[in-house]
Amino acid sequence: MNTRGVILCGGPGTRLRPLTYYFQKVMVPVGKRQKPLLEYVIRNMKYYGINDLILLVNYKAEQIMNYFEDGARFDVKIRYVHDKPDIRGTAASILNAYHEGAISETDTILVYYGDILSNLNLKALVDYHSERQAIATLALASGFTIRVGVAKLEDNGKIRGFVEKPKIEKPVSIGVVVISGTVLKMMDEFPQRRELDLMGDVIPHLIEQGKPVYGYLTDAYWYDIGSVEAYEKLDHNYVDEVFSYLFEKET
Repeated sequence: MNTRGVILCGGPGTRLRPLTYYFQKVMVPVGKRQKPLLEYVIRNMKYYGINDLILLVNYKAEQIMNYFEDGARFDVKIRYVHDKPDIRGTAASILNAYHEGAISETDTILVYYGDILSNLNLKALVDYHSERQAIATLALASGFTIRVGVAKLEDNGKIRGFVEKPKIEKPVSIGVVVISGTVLKMMDEFPQRRELDLMGDVIPHLIEQGKPVYGYLTDAYWYDIGSVEAYEKLDHNYVDEVFSYLFEKET
């Protein structure tokens, strides 16, 4: 089984503006070391044995390519695939990588959304996917905190209670998905191939078709650095504690 890591890092990061006027969103500095967010993702992939990486790039791609180059400095192999101008959507970017020959139908593909910071055990996720002969496996976590208050309403509209930033105990997707290479061929048969979303279009289609789509529930640390508010609230000291295992050779 050949596992390739595919990292989505081409978006303009509009919710992180004005930072992303200057940075690619995956290059924002994280932790006291001020390493790029993407470095944590790549180091975690390497830690769990995923060494063959495909970076899907577009906006400010040069920042990523100049920093990571061919991946040798991180003991991984990196290939870059640029989105075509008319491509929109995460699945369309993945499909473009398929057409460019960077991934194939015989691969197991670990898709990672580049603005997610997590110490998820990626080997355990891939093994779970393989053991169940799944066509797709989504990493899930419970206890997600909504960043707004939630009102409890009576039928007449009167507020009878208010919960500030409650936690959702139902499993939510954390932006890491394993797909079997056979999905690529199925995606290629979608009528709207140039505007296609993995979570919004492809995964629901697989479920509707009765394909084996599984959820992998984890209690790993994860944080979505997709907005200015989220980035400002990131505890950089805690990040250093959680991810210390990735930098042990440098201390």
